[in-house]
Amino acid sequence: MTMKVVGVIYHPKIPAARTLAERLAEVLPSMKAKVWLCSSWDEEKMGARCQGTDLALSVGGDGTILRVARLVAACGIPIVGVNMGHLGFMTEFTADGVLEKLPAVLGGEAWVDQRAMLQADLVRESKGAEREESTFHALNDALVGRGSVPRIINVVTTVNGAALSNYRVDGVIVSTATGSTGYSLAAGGPILYPQAEEMLIKPVSAHLSLPYALVLPPSAEVRMVVHTNHEAVLSIDGQVNVPLRDGDTVTAKRSPYSARFLRTSPRDLFYAALEQRLKVRE
Repeated sequence: MTMKVVGVIYHPKIPAARTLAERLAEVLPSMKAKVWLCSSWDEEKMGARCQGTDLALSVGGDGTILRVARLVAACGIPIVGVNMGHLGFMTEFTADGVLEKLPAVLGGEAWVDQRAMLQADLVRESKGAEREESTFHALNDALVGRGSVPRIINVVTTVNGAALSNYRVDGVIVSTATGSTGYSLAAGGPILYPQAEEMLIKPVSAHLSLPYALVLPPSAEVRMVVHTNHEAVLSIDGQVNVPLRDGDTVTAKRSPYSARFLRTSPRDLFYAALEQRLKVRE
């Protein structure tokens, strides 16, 4: 066995996820692994336990993986997802199969699926106040969009300093390859292969402005300046939402961190399973 310390991280609002996580915590010591157990919403505990952890088991759905990835990527911890949700694009095992297949992962038989992440830097210049700066990392996407008021916002967008568009939109999505099957796809964007390092920029409901998706190289830096007299928001993976003001600037670029997933499934399963995963479910 090559693994030593395993963090079992579960969705706290799915009772079956907690039950399975507790079962895994009971069984893993027999596989010669030390275990810690944590809710995916307890970011402080997760952050404190990352150092020295060899594997993160994410028990939930894709949303749980997004939370886990943002917190463990800086430590380089590989992730294995156990699907307790509906779609399971990023998960590797089902709840029924994880106990049978986990020994292969712990034994070093899995391959590493490395995914690019985004860094979003928010800068706020306020008259008579200090400049405010915040940095976020995303596995799926960063959205600059309108708030609850159903009115478009203006997003003046440049790529590497060159003018792209003054978008009049509901929002502008900057997405990774992983996020290309999420909100960007729903907005009409293309699908990138999972290990692609390129980024996507996709406007949402563009009004009299450039409506098309654009694929950008990994070196691209997308600068978005918000102009609005009502609500706007910066949304990270659809989970971290920060109110934006008129004049705020969001810069999106490749993150220095990557998400690492351990897989035992065939390397080309993404293509074979794509149609099934995208089918409408009742």
